[in-house]
Amino acid sequence: MKLKPISAQVLVITGATSGIGLATARLAARKGARLVLIARNETALQALTQELNASGTKAVFSVADVADESALERAAQVALETFGGFDTWVNNAGSSMYGRITEVSIADQRRLFETNFWGLVYGSRIAVNHLKTKGGALINVGSVLSERAISLQGTYSASKHAVKGFTEALRMELEQDHLPVCVTLIKPSAINTPFPEHAKNYLDREVTLPPPVFAPDLVAEAIVHCAGQPVRDFTVGEGKMLSVMGQLAPRLTDKVMEKDMSGRQMKNESKARSRPDSLYAPQSALQERGNYQGHVFENSLFQSAKLHPVAAGALLLGGALAFTAWLSASKR
Repeated sequence: MKLKPISAQVLVITGATSGIGLATARLAARKGARLVLIARNETALQALTQELNASGTKAVFSVADVADESALERAAQVALETFGGFDTWVNNAGSSMYGRITEVSIADQRRLFETNFWGLVYGSRIAVNHLKTKGGALINVGSVLSERAISLQGTYSASKHAVKGFTEALRMELEQDHLPVCVTLIKPSAINTPFPEHAKNYLDREVTLPPPVFAPDLVAEAIVHCAGQPVRDFTVGEGKMLSVMGQLAPRLTDKVMEKDMSGRQMKNESKARSRPDSLYAPQSALQERGNYQGHVFENSLFQSAKLHPVAAGALLLGGALAFTAWLSASKR
């Protein structure tokens, strides 16, 4: 399947005013794409749209909670009225919460699924209904936790497992029907976005991301790449190792994670008494990055090799030749 170059595309992005969605919108704009921006925070949407239009991009916005199917349909109508349609739909909006499954309220767990799973289902169905005649890309943002659950984020992990299952089934059905829609699942590792700050926290300590942690620019790069090149799935960061460990040695992986992973998700400071979260109301303030205090990887060798195989091959060949030359010289 051939997709348009990004500079000739209209992209719809949900969750566009924070983290991965914001980084993706800005990168796509720099690449020349036109944009339809979706989020709950109208003030942030207006500011972002003005910023991108001032840079020479054509961008519009639509205020919508992805859990509201009719609001997403109105956003798609904005794309139709403004640009005549769209070429790529990115389901990125999501939220999380930290806490033990038995202590998190059922109402909050349902709400998280309304955003992370049902919002993605609504967006996917709307996107496919439009793209099935003209062709294009549907990009769903899952997680490395689509493959392997993590303690203290059980409901979030479950929602991302559901996203993976839904995306795989939808892809097969579209292929069976020979429809020209490329379906991609993006699986980020821990990414330095405001994810922990926006998550609802049932714990008595402040929460953080378990290392290694990567820059949101890497996810944006992957999404923009997959908008122009058919890709089945794309893992960002080094989270693939966790999935492989879980498949090869599931019980050992359980034990390792039980011993180590909970502590890695908590800071040594008490939770603030009045701590807002984004589960029911928007908290976005046009922030791509969160407050992670450790090292953030700005590059990924795995991703560079995947996106630029020729350059990576040349680099490896150059290194091999240099090592051979050094070895020969050392023997003299």
